[in-house]
Amino acid sequence: MKPQEWTYPDPIVNLETKAYWDGCKEGVLYLKKCNVCGETHYYPRAVCPHCLSSDTAWYPACGYGRIYSFSIMRRAEPPYAIAYVTLDEGVTMMTHIVDCAFADIAIGQRVALAFRSTEGAHAVPVFRPLRSAETEAPIGRAP
Repeated sequence: MKPQEWTYPDPIVNLETKAYWDGCKEGVLYLKKCNVCGETHYYPRAVCPHCLSSDTAWYPACGYGRIYSFSIMRRAEPPYAIAYVTLDEGVTMMTHIVDCAFADIAIGQRVALAFRSTEGAHAVPVFRPLRSAETEAPIGRAP
């Protein structure tokens, strides 16, 4: 069974996250990296959660990751798959898995970045299973 498309609400955009959401609109997933300790962090914020430095910078994610955990929300209307995806950059984010049958989702599965439009003028990052014929190339944008 292939799930129906989900309607995504608009994100709450603030000064700390504006660059992140602007990047999503352009098809780029930005992460934050601390210039002091070198750690990448997600969810975007001005202060590094590892060392509390405010010296952080945006950079584009490569667009690939691996499913860490997932759950199928079958009682929701429409049903959907939610997952924790660990990006190749090392951070883990909660997201939806799209463009596949629920039975085809597996822990450890490679996934690629995609974006879905919100009710307004924004976009949210989601992931789809990587097809076996696809090659993984760091591209910084949704493949």
